[in-house]
Amino acid sequence: MKLDVLLTKAAQIEGKTVAVAAAEDHEVLQAVAGALERNLAHFLLFGNQVKIANILSQIDDRLITNDKVKIIHADTPSIASDLAVRAVSQKDADVLMKGHVSTAVILKSVLNKEFGLRTGSVLSHVALFEVPGFQSLKIVTDAAMNLAPDLNQKVQITNNAVSIARSIGIELPKVAAIAAVEVVNPAMQATLDAAALTQMNQRGQIKNCLIDGPLALDNAVSLQAAEQKGIQSGVAGQADILLVPTIEVGNTLYKSLIYFAQAKVGAIIAGAKAPIVLTSRADSAESKLYSLALAICSVQK
Repeated sequence: MKLDVLLTKAAQIEGKTVAVAAAEDHEVLQAVAGALERNLAHFLLFGNQVKIANILSQIDDRLITNDKVKIIHADTPSIASDLAVRAVSQKDADVLMKGHVSTAVILKSVLNKEFGLRTGSVLSHVALFEVPGFQSLKIVTDAAMNLAPDLNQKVQITNNAVSIARSIGIELPKVAAIAAVEVVNPAMQATLDAAALTQMNQRGQIKNCLIDGPLALDNAVSLQAAEQKGIQSGVAGQADILLVPTIEVGNTLYKSLIYFAQAKVGAIIAGAKAPIVLTSRADSAESKLYSLALAICSVQK
């Protein structure tokens, strides 16, 4: 399965609208142009009207008059973020996307008690990778939001990732609870949490997936490595979701896949009232387009 499948799936979902906060960003608007070309969604572009129009005209003059694009002026990125979040909260849009604004500023709007998008659940980062040499897509979570999640938070992070996996057609995703080793060690909290998650899954406390852990990364993604260590389970060697123990592990794995393995990626924030495309400014237009497609697919689910 390739990430291009997301573009096909998203194009089949009609009537979705994306609210972009501080849309005056070339890579973001390049992704918007790609989404419009593939008929993925309508767009509400909040931000500096002149800058947005100038960038759109540089990409393609026809974007200015496209009836699926509406520019709403906002004097500052903070105001643009508030307006974009309000649009999603009021059901005028289905997806929130970060533009040329810091993560802290847009999250302040997302967490606003009056018009924000919190549900009471943990917000977590879900990244979907197409890795050269692997037939299936891999999900890494959480690489960007939760620093050192406890067991309860890991349950919610797992549920968020499972929901996203199911939205793209992985009906019973296989979750590997990652640790440095594949045996329970009382001195390593990651192994204790992994074992607890596995037991909770077996008892029906975490549904719609298969969980096994602790598993080291090699045992999670390589059947050969799992067999060499005598690990037999429905997850080992064939995991769909890699649940990392801390943000350092997740962030390093995320960037290693991109820079060392030349993997393609689409990523969203899950657990809010609507999916949030919170990509880095360093991410390519292609990654932002895949992230948009993933967000649209998850709305449908």
